[in-house]
Amino acid sequence: MIKLIASDMDGTLLNKQMQISSENIAAIKEAQAKGVEFLVATGRAPSESQGILAKAGLHTGFINLNGAMVFNTAGKLIVNEPIPKDQSIKINKLLKDSGFYFEIVAADNVYSDSRLRRITNFSDLLVDLNKKLTFKKAVSFAAGSDEIMRIKYVSDFKDLLEKPDFEAMKSVAFHPDGPKVFKHIREEIGKMGNLIVTASSSTNIEINNIKAQKGIALMDYARLQGYQPNEVMAIGDNLNDESMIRMAGVGVAMENAAPEIKKIANFITKSNNDNGVAYAIRHFCKLT
Repeated sequence: MIKLIASDMDGTLLNKQMQISSENIAAIKEAQAKGVEFLVATGRAPSESQGILAKAGLHTGFINLNGAMVFNTAGKLIVNEPIPKDQSIKINKLLKDSGFYFEIVAADNVYSDSRLRRITNFSDLLVDLNKKLTFKKAVSFAAGSDEIMRIKYVSDFKDLLEKPDFEAMKSVAFHPDGPKVFKHIREEIGKMGNLIVTASSSTNIEINNIKAQKGIALMDYARLQGYQPNEVMAIGDNLNDESMIRMAGVGVAMENAAPEIKKIANFITKSNNDNGVAYAIRHFCKLT
């Protein structure tokens, strides 16, 4: 019997309007009413993800920033795994020298050094995650997302990273050509040690402390709550979901998931635009 469900957000829980459908909301609430615990497991920062769930009237725990931060259902921070300062400075130099647009994500804000490049690259990512979304609509959403995502613009990341009390939780680099252009970056990050590179779309890479993985965070949370692996279900669509889909007793891939994720999943549900999260919950939790 499933007692804990973890769901990714983008391309999974969120539809092409970047909203949680009424069908998904209803299924989550039905599962919670039957005693099933629900977690959101996302690469997004706490502020934006928690705001989206609150707007939908959902009360859940959160695995944020790919597992760098974990909050229980009471809102208590129980995991905090930033990138070590010396490594965050090296990552900054590597990405800057390579010419990629990238952002640094902290606990409370996302930092960018160019609004124009941010809108362009974020729009590419949104279209990649939601194939039915037009680029024009994606640009409109990206341009209006600064407040929602708590974007702060800085002139120099180096100055930010060298502040004694600043912690970088994640770095995200973007390019429309995706994996083939990031090969060198992956290799260099691998040489640094104690870091992990994943992706939340085919147009980006996400760099975290190696301890910050959705799968590790999910299974640690399950142990704290007294759940067995076979009582845990994970739902996702992209490479940063791989660890939790592998580790959970039931790994569910969205119909729109990356081929690598579909290959390792136990079950393939409907797409994010067809209430795939609700379909999986009702299938495995036997909701009426």
